[in-house]
Amino acid sequence: MRFEDKTVFVTGAGSGIGRATALQCAEEGGHVIVTDIDEEGAEETVAQIEDLDNGSGEAHRLDVTEAEEFDAMVQAVAEESGLDVMINNAGTGHPPQFMDDVTETTRDYVIDVNIKGVWNGCKAALPVMKEQESGAIVNVGSLASIFGLPRQAAYSLTKGAVLNMTRAIAAEVGHYDVRANTVCPGFTDTQMVQTMLAAYDDPEQAREDLVSGYPLGRLGEAEEIADAICFLASDDASWITGEGLVIDGGYRAAGGG
Repeated sequence: MRFEDKTVFVTGAGSGIGRATALQCAEEGGHVIVTDIDEEGAEETVAQIEDLDNGSGEAHRLDVTEAEEFDAMVQAVAEESGLDVMINNAGTGHPPQFMDDVTETTRDYVIDVNIKGVWNGCKAALPVMKEQESGAIVNVGSLASIFGLPRQAAYSLTKGAVLNMTRAIAAEVGHYDVRANTVCPGFTDTQMVQTMLAAYDDPEQAREDLVSGYPLGRLGEAEEIADAICFLASDDASWITGEGLVIDGGYRAAGGG
Protein backbone atom coordinates (compact mmCIF):
# COMPACT_ATOMS: atom_id res chain seq x y z
CA MET A 1 0.00 0.00 0.00
CA ARG A 2 1.53 3.25 -1.19
CA PHE A 3 0.49 5.43 1.77
CA GLU A 4 0.93 3.00 4.64
CA ASP A 5 2.24 4.84 7.74
CA LYS A 6 1.97 8.16 5.91
CA THR A 7 -0.05 11.26 6.71
CA VAL A 8 -1.79 12.88 3.75
CA PHE A 9 -3.35 16.36 4.00
CA VAL A 10 -6.09 17.06 1.44
CA THR A 11 -7.93 20.35 0.97
CA GLY A 12 -11.39 20.57 -0.57
CA ALA A 13 -11.90 16.94 0.40
CA GLY A 14 -15.58 17.25 1.23
CA SER A 15 -16.69 16.41 -2.32
CA GLY A 16 -15.61 15.74 -5.89
CA ILE A 17 -11.96 15.18 -6.72
CA GLY A 18 -10.85 15.93 -3.18
CA ARG A 19 -13.15 13.30 -1.69
CA ALA A 20 -12.14 10.70 -4.28
CA THR A 21 -8.47 11.43 -3.53
CA ALA A 22 -8.94 11.19 0.23
CA LEU A 23 -10.71 7.86 -0.14
CA GLN A 24 -8.02 6.40 -2.38
CA CYS A 25 -5.20 7.57 -0.10
CA ALA A 26 -6.95 5.97 2.87
CA GLU A 27 -7.66 2.78 0.96
CA GLU A 28 -3.94 2.58 0.30
CA GLY A 29 -3.16 2.78 4.00
CA GLY A 30 -2.83 6.49 4.64
CA HIS A 31 -3.96 8.59 7.57
CA VAL A 32 -5.86 11.34 5.75
CA ILE A 33 -6.43 14.84 7.09
CA VAL A 34 -9.71 15.68 5.39
CA THR A 35 -10.27 19.43 5.21
CA ASP A 36 -12.95 21.56 3.61
CA ILE A 37 -14.73 24.85 4.24
CA ASP A 38 -17.83 22.62 4.22
CA GLU A 39 -17.32 20.80 7.51
CA GLU A 40 -20.28 18.48 6.94
CA GLY A 41 -18.81 17.41 3.61
CA ALA A 42 -15.47 16.68 5.30
CA GLU A 43 -17.20 14.64 7.97
CA GLU A 44 -19.09 12.64 5.33
CA THR A 45 -15.80 11.84 3.60
CA VAL A 46 -14.34 10.58 6.87
CA ALA A 47 -17.46 8.48 7.42
CA GLN A 48 -16.81 6.84 4.06
CA ILE A 49 -13.16 6.30 4.99
CA GLU A 50 -14.27 4.51 8.14
CA ASP A 51 -16.16 2.03 5.94
CA LEU A 52 -12.95 1.05 4.15
CA ASP A 53 -10.73 -1.85 5.15
CA ASN A 54 -7.61 0.30 5.38
CA GLY A 55 -6.47 3.74 6.44
CA SER A 56 -7.99 6.35 8.71
CA GLY A 57 -9.15 9.92 8.54
CA GLU A 58 -10.02 12.98 10.54
CA ALA A 59 -12.20 15.90 9.45
CA HIS A 60 -11.44 19.59 9.93
CA ARG A 61 -13.05 22.77 8.72
CA LEU A 62 -10.50 24.87 6.84
CA ASP A 63 -10.76 28.08 4.85
CA VAL A 64 -7.69 27.86 2.62
CA THR A 65 -7.66 31.63 2.10
CA GLU A 66 -6.80 32.13 5.80
CA ALA A 67 -3.03 31.74 5.91
CA GLU A 68 -2.63 31.75 9.69
CA GLU A 69 -5.40 29.18 10.12
CA PHE A 70 -3.85 26.97 7.45
CA ASP A 71 -0.39 27.21 8.97
CA ALA A 72 -1.62 26.45 12.47
CA MET A 73 -3.49 23.36 11.30
CA VAL A 74 -0.53 22.01 9.36
CA GLN A 75 1.78 22.55 12.32
CA ALA A 76 -0.63 20.76 14.64
CA VAL A 77 -0.97 17.83 12.25
CA ALA A 78 2.79 17.59 11.78
CA GLU A 79 3.40 17.53 15.52
CA GLU A 80 0.71 14.90 16.06
CA SER A 81 1.21 12.50 13.18
CA GLY A 82 3.80 13.93 10.77
CA LEU A 83 3.21 15.24 7.25
CA ASP A 84 4.21 13.28 4.19
CA VAL A 85 1.90 14.58 1.47
CA MET A 86 0.12 17.89 0.88
CA ILE A 87 -2.62 17.87 -1.76
CA ASN A 88 -3.91 21.35 -2.53
CA ASN A 89 -7.18 20.52 -4.23
CA ALA A 90 -9.57 23.20 -2.96
CA GLY A 91 -10.65 25.48 -5.78
CA THR A 92 -13.51 27.45 -7.23
CA GLY A 93 -14.82 28.53 -10.60
CA HIS A 94 -17.11 31.24 -11.88
CA PRO A 95 -20.08 31.40 -14.25
CA PRO A 96 -19.17 31.60 -17.95
CA GLN A 97 -18.50 35.28 -18.63
CA PHE A 98 -16.54 37.34 -21.10
CA MET A 99 -13.57 38.97 -19.38
CA ASP A 100 -14.99 42.49 -19.59
CA ASP A 101 -18.12 41.31 -17.76
CA VAL A 102 -16.25 39.74 -14.82
CA THR A 103 -16.60 41.87 -11.70
CA GLU A 104 -13.67 42.66 -9.42
CA THR A 105 -15.48 40.79 -6.65
CA THR A 106 -15.62 37.60 -8.73
CA ARG A 107 -12.04 37.96 -9.93
CA ASP A 108 -10.67 38.55 -6.45
CA TYR A 109 -12.59 35.63 -4.94
CA VAL A 110 -11.30 33.21 -7.57
CA ILE A 111 -7.76 34.50 -7.05
CA ASP A 112 -8.08 34.18 -3.27
CA VAL A 113 -9.17 30.54 -3.39
CA ASN A 114 -7.27 29.22 -6.40
CA ILE A 115 -3.95 31.06 -6.03
CA LYS A 116 -3.68 32.20 -2.43
CA GLY A 117 -5.22 28.98 -1.16
CA VAL A 118 -2.61 26.86 -2.94
CA TRP A 119 0.16 29.28 -1.93
CA ASN A 120 -0.94 29.02 1.71
CA GLY A 121 -0.92 25.22 1.60
CA CYS A 122 2.53 25.02 0.07
CA LYS A 123 3.95 27.66 2.40
CA ALA A 124 2.57 25.85 5.45
CA ALA A 125 3.85 22.44 4.37
CA LEU A 126 7.31 23.32 3.09
CA PRO A 127 9.06 24.10 6.41
CA VAL A 128 7.96 20.71 7.75
CA MET A 129 9.01 18.84 4.62
CA LYS A 130 12.34 20.67 4.33
CA GLU A 131 13.21 19.92 7.93
CA GLN A 132 12.45 16.21 7.55
CA GLU A 133 14.01 16.19 4.06
CA SER A 134 11.11 14.38 2.45
CA GLY A 135 7.63 15.05 1.19
CA ALA A 136 5.40 15.43 -1.83
CA ILE A 137 3.13 18.29 -2.84
CA VAL A 138 0.45 17.85 -5.48
CA ASN A 139 -1.48 20.92 -6.60
CA VAL A 140 -4.65 20.61 -8.63
CA GLY A 141 -4.58 22.73 -11.76
CA SER A 142 -6.66 22.35 -14.91
CA LEU A 143 -6.48 22.29 -18.68
CA ALA A 144 -6.75 26.04 -18.04
CA SER A 145 -3.21 25.78 -16.65
CA ILE A 146 -2.07 24.99 -20.20
CA PHE A 147 -4.21 27.33 -22.29
CA GLY A 148 -6.90 29.93 -21.78
CA LEU A 149 -10.50 28.80 -21.72
CA PRO A 150 -12.96 31.19 -23.37
CA ARG A 151 -15.37 32.86 -20.96
CA GLN A 152 -13.19 31.60 -18.11
CA ALA A 153 -10.56 34.33 -17.94
CA ALA A 154 -10.35 34.59 -14.15
CA TYR A 155 -10.25 30.82 -13.75
CA SER A 156 -7.60 30.49 -16.46
CA LEU A 157 -5.52 33.20 -14.81
CA THR A 158 -5.45 31.32 -11.53
CA LYS A 159 -4.84 27.84 -12.86
CA GLY A 160 -1.98 29.04 -15.04
CA ALA A 161 -0.45 30.56 -11.92
CA VAL A 162 -0.79 27.28 -10.01
CA LEU A 163 1.28 25.39 -12.58
CA ASN A 164 4.11 27.92 -12.72
CA MET A 165 4.14 28.33 -8.94
CA THR A 166 4.48 24.55 -8.63
CA ARG A 167 7.42 24.54 -11.04
CA ALA A 168 9.15 27.26 -9.03
CA ILE A 169 8.65 25.32 -5.78
CA ALA A 170 10.01 22.14 -7.36
CA ALA A 171 13.15 23.98 -8.46
CA GLU A 172 13.64 25.43 -4.98
CA VAL A 173 13.21 22.35 -2.81
CA GLY A 174 14.36 19.37 -4.86
CA HIS A 175 17.66 19.21 -2.95
CA TYR A 176 15.62 18.59 0.23
CA ASP A 177 14.12 15.52 -1.50
CA VAL A 178 10.77 17.31 -1.62
CA ARG A 179 8.78 17.04 -4.84
CA ALA A 180 6.03 19.30 -6.21
CA ASN A 181 3.77 18.53 -9.17
CA THR A 182 0.48 19.65 -10.66
CA VAL A 183 -2.34 17.63 -12.16
CA CYS A 184 -4.15 19.36 -15.02
CA PRO A 185 -7.54 17.70 -15.54
CA GLY A 186 -9.94 18.28 -18.37
CA PHE A 187 -13.57 18.86 -17.49
CA THR A 188 -14.54 16.38 -14.82
CA ASP A 189 -18.09 15.44 -13.87
CA THR A 190 -18.13 17.16 -10.48
CA GLN A 191 -20.53 19.59 -8.83
CA MET A 192 -18.40 22.55 -9.92
CA VAL A 193 -18.70 21.62 -13.60
CA GLN A 194 -22.39 20.84 -13.22
CA THR A 195 -22.92 24.28 -11.70
CA MET A 196 -21.02 25.89 -14.57
CA LEU A 197 -23.15 24.08 -17.17
CA ALA A 198 -26.34 25.06 -15.35
CA ALA A 199 -25.50 28.72 -15.99
CA TYR A 200 -26.02 28.28 -19.76
CA ASP A 201 -29.41 28.90 -21.37
CA ASP A 202 -29.50 25.28 -22.50
CA PRO A 203 -27.44 23.20 -20.01
CA GLU A 204 -28.02 19.91 -21.83
CA GLN A 205 -26.79 21.35 -25.13
CA ALA A 206 -23.84 22.94 -23.34
CA ARG A 207 -22.92 19.56 -21.92
CA GLU A 208 -23.18 17.89 -25.34
CA ASP A 209 -21.00 20.59 -26.86
CA LEU A 210 -18.44 20.14 -24.10
CA VAL A 211 -18.33 16.35 -24.40
CA SER A 212 -17.97 16.55 -28.18
CA GLY A 213 -14.43 17.86 -27.75
CA TYR A 214 -13.26 14.69 -26.00
CA PRO A 215 -12.28 11.69 -28.16
CA LEU A 216 -13.24 9.32 -25.33
CA GLY A 217 -16.76 10.70 -25.63
CA ARG A 218 -17.33 11.68 -21.99
CA LEU A 219 -16.18 13.91 -19.18
CA GLY A 220 -13.67 12.65 -16.66
CA GLU A 221 -14.61 11.02 -13.37
CA ALA A 222 -13.32 12.26 -10.03
CA GLU A 223 -11.78 8.86 -9.31
CA GLU A 224 -9.73 9.04 -12.52
CA ILE A 225 -8.19 12.33 -11.43
CA ALA A 226 -7.59 10.91 -7.97
CA ASP A 227 -5.63 8.06 -9.58
CA ALA A 228 -3.20 10.58 -11.06
CA ILE A 229 -2.95 12.64 -7.87
CA CYS A 230 -2.15 9.55 -5.82
CA PHE A 231 0.46 8.46 -8.35
CA LEU A 232 2.28 11.80 -8.14
CA ALA A 233 2.01 11.82 -4.35
CA SER A 234 3.48 8.34 -4.01
CA ASP A 235 6.98 6.90 -4.27
CA ASP A 236 5.96 5.52 -7.69
CA ALA A 237 6.70 9.06 -8.92
CA SER A 238 9.93 9.45 -6.95
CA TRP A 239 11.82 11.04 -9.86
CA ILE A 240 9.03 13.27 -11.10
CA THR A 241 8.92 16.88 -9.97
CA GLY A 242 7.95 20.22 -11.50
CA GLU A 243 5.56 18.58 -13.94
CA GLY A 244 2.02 19.35 -15.04
CA LEU A 245 0.34 16.01 -15.73
CA VAL A 246 -2.48 16.53 -18.22
CA ILE A 247 -5.46 14.18 -17.87
CA ASP A 248 -7.89 15.21 -20.58
CA GLY A 249 -9.47 12.24 -22.32
CA GLY A 250 -7.64 13.16 -25.53
CA TYR A 251 -8.93 16.74 -25.70
CA ARG A 252 -5.61 18.26 -26.76
CA ALA A 253 -4.87 15.38 -29.13
CA ALA A 254 -8.10 16.25 -30.95
CA GLY A 255 -7.03 19.86 -31.34
CA GLY A 256 -8.74 21.33 -28.30
CA GLY A 257 -7.08 24.52 -27.12
